[in-house]
Amino acid sequence: MMRQYIRDHQLNAMRLAGRKVGAERSGERAIEVRNPYTNQVIGTVPKASLEEVRATLAQAQAYPARLTRYERAAILNRAAAIIAARLDEVAQLISAESGLCLKDALYEAGRVSDVLLFGASEALKDDGQIFSCDLTPHGKKRRVFTQRSPLLGVITAITPFNHPMNQVAHKVVPSVATNNRMVLKPSEKVPFSAILFADILYEAGLPPEMLSVITGDPAEIADELITHALVDLVTFTGGVAIGKAIAARAGYRRLVLELGGNDPIIVMEDADLDEASTLAVQGSYKNSGQRCTAVKRMLVQESVAERFVEQVLAKSRAWRHGDPSDKSLDMGTVIDEQAARFFEQRVHEAVGQGARLLLGNERVGALYSPTVLDHVRPEMLVVKAETFGPVSPIIRFRDIDDAIRIANGTAYGLSSAVCTNRLDYITRFVNELQVGSVNVREVPGYRLELTPFGGIKDSGLGYKEGVQEAMKSFQNLKTYSLPWV
Repeated sequence: MMRQYIRDHQLNAMRLAGRKVGAERSGERAIEVRNPYTNQVIGTVPKASLEEVRATLAQAQAYPARLTRYERAAILNRAAAIIAARLDEVAQLISAESGLCLKDALYEAGRVSDVLLFGASEALKDDGQIFSCDLTPHGKKRRVFTQRSPLLGVITAITPFNHPMNQVAHKVVPSVATNNRMVLKPSEKVPFSAILFADILYEAGLPPEMLSVITGDPAEIADELITHALVDLVTFTGGVAIGKAIAARAGYRRLVLELGGNDPIIVMEDADLDEASTLAVQGSYKNSGQRCTAVKRMLVQESVAERFVEQVLAKSRAWRHGDPSDKSLDMGTVIDEQAARFFEQRVHEAVGQGARLLLGNERVGALYSPTVLDHVRPEMLVVKAETFGPVSPIIRFRDIDDAIRIANGTAYGLSSAVCTNRLDYITRFVNELQVGSVNVREVPGYRLELTPFGGIKDSGLGYKEGVQEAMKSFQNLKTYSLPWV
């Protein structure tokens, strides 16, 4: 079914000027999309030119989006129902182009449906406020009202490879819910999930002019998507270097940047070690460790470290990895062989600096095994920078002051997990960790698709994603006042 979908949609890979263009038909240069496990080409998409990008932006800008709240909610609800009915097909496609195991791909497809449902619900809410003006001696018998409206220009969205459809949904759904026009450029490594998501929205009734999908080489077209005069807002999820380059080039326009993380799980001496080690392993290896909110550092209080390490090691050995299409496995590949080689090299470097390799660091192509490193020091690059794969580096600390110092000792500030039952510890972590989220007795990545999400420092500018917050970012706020008795 997945292969048939890709064949059927070769000519649906890019929507331009009210028509669909495909590599084979238009004679354009094509981008090959490969299965990370087999390295076989599973399809091609067009490599857009600058002229096509400009035409797409102009088409979006020219379209007057006037869907009612009811119509927007109905489209999003229908799309959620389509996703739910085709969950296996969606998961197979996500897995085929990203290398994620089917368990993770199915979970992602379910989350996409959640994003749509939350977007539908939020689209129906009145977003206005009322302020009475006779509150002070200087006031008047008036009231100030607020209302939100779509942006005047176009939203550009650029999404990464690690959540091929859910990252797309978190850009597109708030745009639809707020009556905006969006031009989306998915990662060239995983474009088909984005194309399928767009097709499902069109099937649900979305006017094609409200969402255009551009596939292409970011080196050729990204600058145009960021700097074009018709672009009012750029929303980007991806690496820090690229995010900062976008910020430097974007000029006088709104930016929403979600730039990754280096998230710790902090295990205190009073923690339930069985629970903590389970969370640590799940947080490290789900999605092949390729999540901005994955557990990338395991900080454990030294008096319980030996027992914690034993449990992490046993649970990591039980984490089965291999062919992503095998429904029984817990982990597939990372995105490509280059990424797997990078993790392999970074672990070798840490071992050379004194860390102890307890498990893993085995690679075959893009297949990289769950890996456990003990006695890691905070200054080692494997934990100082973001290691975006299934690597579990364990750092031992003395006390809560030491834990907070180590946790805050990187350039990132996205999320965190804390394993403790002591309210005094919890209060300090919530107040003192320099992150956007603190999850107690849960993985760093836990959230609802509705709730605010985002980080500080090199993880982002403090602006949040999540359906509610993204909708606010995608609108202009206007106030007006009237006489009021």
